[in-house]
Amino acid sequence: MSSTTARKNSRDRTEQAVVRALLDRQGSTYLDQAGIRLRNTPGPLYQTLVLAVLLSARIKADIAVAAARAFFEAGLRTPRAMAKASWQQRVDALGEGGYRRYDERTATMLGDGADLLLERYGGDLRKLRERDDPRDALQEIPGLGPTGADIFLRAVQTVWPEFAPYVDKKALDGAKRLGLPASPEHLASLVSKRELARFTDGLVHAALDKPLADDVLAKAKAA
Repeated sequence: MSSTTARKNSRDRTEQAVVRALLDRQGSTYLDQAGIRLRNTPGPLYQTLVLAVLLSARIKADIAVAAARAFFEAGLRTPRAMAKASWQQRVDALGEGGYRRYDERTATMLGDGADLLLERYGGDLRKLRERDDPRDALQEIPGLGPTGADIFLRAVQTVWPEFAPYVDKKALDGAKRLGLPASPEHLASLVSKRELARFTDGLVHAALDKPLADDVLAKAKAA
């Protein structure tokens, strides 16, 4: 075996050890935590959109997830239900989830966004998928800028496979922190299609949480 082949095999083993340690550490995705069972149907897609709006603000992810759960537990799972709810009902749901810093502005944006989705797409995000540039179309929805569009597309890539592998800048930041290659195609090759969304979610966690990344690296080294 040549030294080049030996180095490649060693690198491959190291990468796989890091990936397995990350997936073991990343037991669930943000969608799982929010109670969203993703399918390519209007309800789960809209719920994913709501979570993307909440996560894209400068607020802790666990608070955004708790706020999403509060909305869904209050029955606000569709654009029509969100549009019919009063502004105060939306504020109250945000408050129940601890999402207080941006609650009034976010309540307004979610109401306006629901109205836009109903008017333009009949409340069905699968029609937005048919647009020439869905990422740009997503950013026309109040509360969804580039970061929110990335969060949404990263989450739905398993049911909208034309976007896979969707490894956005934040996920690439996590890959770099873990010593993995900053190539979406290479990263996608390290996991199965079924694991891709959880893997990219884990990379984002690693980017946002250095102690988590350090723990993953330590476990990979010990493996």
